[in-house]
This record gives sequence, C-alpha cells and structure tokens, in this order.
Amino acid sequence: MDWHQLLNKARLGGRTAKDESGRTAFLRDHDKIIFSGAFRRLARKTQVHPLATNDHVHNRLTHSLEVSCVGRTLGIRVGERLQERDLLPGTVSATDLGDIVQSACLAHDIGNPPFGHTGERAIRAWFQERGQRFLDMLPAHQQTDLTFFEGNAQGFRIITKSEYHQYDGGMRLTYATLATFLKYPWLSADAGNASSKLRKYSTFVSETEAFHEVAHATGLQQHSPGRFCRHPLAYLMEAADDFCYAIIDLEDGLEMDLLHWDEVYALLQPALPDSEEVRELIHSDIRDGRKAALLRGKIIERFIEAGVEAFVANHERLLQGRMEGDLISHCEPAVRDVVENAKQLSRSKVFEHPRKIELEIGAFEVMGALLDGLIEAAVSHACNSTKNYRHERIIDLIGRHSFPANLEQLPEQERIYQCIMRALDFLAGMTDNYATYLAKQFSGMAETRY
Repeated sequence: MDWHQLLNKARLGGRTAKDESGRTAFLRDHDKIIFSGAFRRLARKTQVHPLATNDHVHNRLTHSLEVSCVGRTLGIRVGERLQERDLLPGTVSATDLGDIVQSACLAHDIGNPPFGHTGERAIRAWFQERGQRFLDMLPAHQQTDLTFFEGNAQGFRIITKSEYHQYDGGMRLTYATLATFLKYPWLSADAGNASSKLRKYSTFVSETEAFHEVAHATGLQQHSPGRFCRHPLAYLMEAADDFCYAIIDLEDGLEMDLLHWDEVYALLQPALPDSEEVRELIHSDIRDGRKAALLRGKIIERFIEAGVEAFVANHERLLQGRMEGDLISHCEPAVRDVVENAKQLSRSKVFEHPRKIELEIGAFEVMGALLDGLIEAAVSHACNSTKNYRHERIIDLIGRHSFPANLEQLPEQERIYQCIMRALDFLAGMTDNYATYLAKQFSGMAETRY
C-alpha cells in the first residue's frame, strides 16, 4: 500500500472533493459528522453505565469527542515524523493525517445501538432465539449480519447510506476517512470462527458495494478471500479509543464509588513521570476524582508518545499489511501493561458491579420488546401483507419514505433483508431514553410524551 492512494480525498461515489478556504476535504468530513443527527444522539447513549444519572459520567458523545482529540494528536505527530523522512506525498500535510484520524474517531461509535454493547448482545440474542423464524427467510450470509449484529458495521452503514443522502452515499465522506473508519475490513460471513468472542467486522452485506469501493479507492490489500488489510491510520483510531478507555473507565469508576483511588494510582503509576509535581499531587488533599483528572493529561501524553513511536517503528509492516496485533501491543511495556491492566480492572470491578448488571438485564427486556414489534412489522411490509393495523402504524413510525425506493422491484428474500435492516437502523438510532420510553408504549404501558 502507498500513502498517495491511502490518503485519497475523493468522496464516496467517485465524487470530487472540495477544498475551501480554511477547510480541507478532510476537515469537511469532520464537520459533516459533528453536525449529523446520528452523532448528536450519542449524548444519550450508554458508554459504560446505562441511564446514568450522574452528569460527570461519560456518555458516547463525550467519549467520542475525547477519543477524537487523542486521535488528532496521534495523526499529526505521526504525520510530522513521516514528513521528516520524506514518506508522505508533497501535497499532504501532517495536519491532514490528524484530520482524517480525528474524523474517524468521531464516528467510531456512531453505530452503537441503545445501551452500548449490551444492546448489541440483545439484538444478537433476539435473532438467535425469538427471531429465528425471520432468519429462516434469509440466506446464510445475511443471517450472520443479524446473529452477530455489530455496531461497527452499523456505523459504516450510517455514514455511507442512512445519514444525509439516504441510499445515495450517506454522508459522502472521503475515501481516506472511510477506510480509516474500517477497523475490521471484512463482512460478517468472513469474520472467522462463529464461536469466537472476538468476532468483529465492519460491513454488513447491504454495504458490500460501498465497502469494496472504499477498499479499491484507497488500495487496501486483500490478504485472504474477503478480508482486507487495515488502513494504517485505522491503528491510530483504535489506539486513541483504547487509550481513552484505559483512563476514562477508571475515572468513571472513581466517580461512581466503584473503585478506590489507591488501586487506580497503583495501576497508573508505571506510566506517570517521576516528578515533584506528580508527587505533590498524589499526596495532596484534593479529592480522588480530581486527582485522576489532573493526572490524565500526563498519562495520555505518555500514551501518545508510545503510540507514535510504535507506528513509526512498524511503518513498513503497516504498509505491507503484515503487522501483527494492535498498535498498543507494540508500545513500550510500561504503556502496554498499564492499558491492559486498566481494561482488566474495569472488567472485574466496574463492568461486573451489581448496579450495572441490573440495568443491563432491563436493557435486554427493552430491546426485546422493541424487536418483537419492529421486525414483525418490517417483514410484513416486505411481504406486502401489512393488513395488521399495528404493523402499519409501526411502519409509519419508522417512516415509509425511509425504506429503499426500489423495494417492490427486489426479490422477496432481498426485500425482507432490506426491511429488517431498515428496522434495525431505526432501533440502533434510538437513545437509551427513547428506547425505554418506546418499549413501554409497545408493551401497552403508555406514558405521556412531552
């Protein structure tokens, strides 16, 4: 792979990119995402704690903004290092790389359904259990989109199809940003062993054409049938996400009294500079949550330095598609271990806390009630049998105009798949609050909506 093609600034559909005064094509990507309704709704979507009432706890929007800041710095610093070695095209600046990574980071969670990963699991479980009869109507490669529903793939669907220009390029982002967004550049059917806990992918069958267009336009190498190498900048997006998780989940744990300062400090200490300023802060009377916030910048700076060094050291492998593992696994041991230990602490003490488990159980019930109504109505719509008044009203709620315009020309099996995917667009776009409200309406426990 080469940077000339990897940094392709043409837009999806082969559209010519526009550079405006003070705003490059890649900055336009950033602005398109920021101003989108899908991005705005992240403000009321779960990061870790569903329906948290504590305003200091992160949601998907604040998390995405923070990841984008880290990603931007990673991209700029990598760009500066590559420019020093004359490895970038002359028409590309270090800031361009920062803008691309920042845009991809902004969008990296845009496809998450209500209740985050719990929502993903609820959708998968519903199709594998109560929704099995609908799966039987579809071919195997479309079934896997549903039984292994993936927020990453839903995100790619949003930015290439459902937001702004529906069924006509979506946000119409640049090829470089779209390729950087593809953390797992393959379809669900090509994701590997169905029993794997890490079965991830970035594209549904419905977006195959857009996926192949992006891969071809940016020159992503195909290393096995159906599976492409990542865009090198996708590693920076992933690292920015993991760096923020490592710190932010711990801060939220402290804020919600799920973690103690002593264990958090012991974990972070290897990545902190041994300075008088840090020692004074650690032994001060400042409350624990504020200590973590004041140390955040120093830790993230150390993370960024390690990430840049790892990227530059593996530059040739990245372009050849031969680098094993993620970027953090190639960082200096102190940084790598802090990130991994932070994830383990969050999994054991934050993710497994009874308060979170209680809310997740409720989230499963909410998602199940919505899927019962939405999918049955969507399939009835696909089969032109919407004689049931309830089904008709659900289709009206989703929006009749929002289904593909050529629906009636498609074979019945394809119609069913397309209608199910549109129903999932509607569900995945909901906030936690709206999903909870609508599930009550669907179940006959009506609430007045203001």
